[in-house]
Amino acid sequence: MNAVPEIWVIDDDRSIRWVLEKALAQAKLTSHSFETADKALARLKRERPAVIITDIRMPGTDGLALLEQVHATYPQMPVIVMTAYADLDRAVAAFQGGAFEYLPKPFDVDEAVAIVHRALAKISDDTSPAPVADDSTRVSTNLIGGAPAMQEVFRAIGRLSKSNMTVLLTGESGSGKELIARALHRHSPRANKPFIALNTAAIPRELLESELFGHERGSFTGATGQRVGRFEQADGGTLFLDEIGDMPAELQTRLLRVLAEGDFYRVGGHHPVHVDVRVIAATHQDLERRVREGVFREDLFHRLNVIRLQLPPLRDRVEDIPELAEHFLRVTAQELDVEPKRLSPRALDAFRAFAWPGNVRQLENVCRRVTIMAPSQTIELHDLPKELTAEAPADLAGGDRSGADWEVALRRWADNHANSSPVPILDEAVPRFERLMINVALARTQGRRHDAARLLGWGRNTLTRKIKELDMDV
Repeated sequence: MNAVPEIWVIDDDRSIRWVLEKALAQAKLTSHSFETADKALARLKRERPAVIITDIRMPGTDGLALLEQVHATYPQMPVIVMTAYADLDRAVAAFQGGAFEYLPKPFDVDEAVAIVHRALAKISDDTSPAPVADDSTRVSTNLIGGAPAMQEVFRAIGRLSKSNMTVLLTGESGSGKELIARALHRHSPRANKPFIALNTAAIPRELLESELFGHERGSFTGATGQRVGRFEQADGGTLFLDEIGDMPAELQTRLLRVLAEGDFYRVGGHHPVHVDVRVIAATHQDLERRVREGVFREDLFHRLNVIRLQLPPLRDRVEDIPELAEHFLRVTAQELDVEPKRLSPRALDAFRAFAWPGNVRQLENVCRRVTIMAPSQTIELHDLPKELTAEAPADLAGGDRSGADWEVALRRWADNHANSSPVPILDEAVPRFERLMINVALARTQGRRHDAARLLGWGRNTLTRKIKELDMDV
């Protein structure tokens, strides 16, 4: 290793290389840049950097192939993977290939430098190589999410891809918890074993015990034969328990024992059954509050809450709506064997403006409905359900545009400002715009700066710096 740790930056985008070079220099770190992975690999035969930051999509050898070669030769060398094409498969492949961190573009330079510092600090602790990802076994999960909050979920799935840990998924109804659970299973050591899903709130209370643990013949009226429960069906694989917050108290005790020991008795049984099952639980409820209220066992909560993933509501990932809508319109068209329909610009604006209380599930249902009901290939604003157009701004609904179209209003303000003030337009507008966006983000996230930063597309350090620069009292 060089006496002075050197950071290699590999990206075919000169502006990205320049930004990272400047940021690393300000952090008093030495860097060297390459426009292709092949040039970096050639130099790697003569020199070793401390840390590599690499893009994925580049001419010649791509970033994942570079990661594989570097990790095979220098397993202790941290490689930070960055990409503008952020999806679940790439995140998982990066972590399975041994990446130290996965950085979706656009990124905050402060966050990038902080990751480099973490990588430098951990070099001495890395003692064993990680297995290289096998692209032939990767399974697409059709997860869509370029929003920062979803990228955090993708990162977590990647980090957990070698783990059998219990995971608790939280988030509003319809936010895609079962889809994430399936992704966790598919990108895990248990991928070739069963994935069994059960909505505990959908099973009558008196039948749920038998559904989970099975029963012996004659154990109750109507039990004419032995039944294998969901835990046995999932043996070796994953059991997804949705709406775990609604589980009856007496079954919480039985579930706790299975999680602790792997053993249980079928209803009416006298011999223990041993299983090896990974449990992924999900709820839209506040389990901590239910523990305080005495309706959910605290010890079970801690057993389930080993790793918690919070799924964002759709209203907090507006940038994903166009791609999600296109996906659902395409899937519905395939099911109906028709040509996919498309949203007009005004209809898409209404999609973006709507709050989506039912989240992704509601978006999917609306796409199915308009595929069937819209008379032409282009879905217009009047083809949408009333609940969407009722909340649409006046300019979308065909009303007075003068007060609702922010671009028109902004142009009018800029004209007035240029005529009445010597202050440059951007010097006046940009700080006011940033204050407004920060206040909206903080209001939406109830003041949680980390979540507000994600909503804005910044790192937390950037948000903190902006608040200080703007002299905001928040």
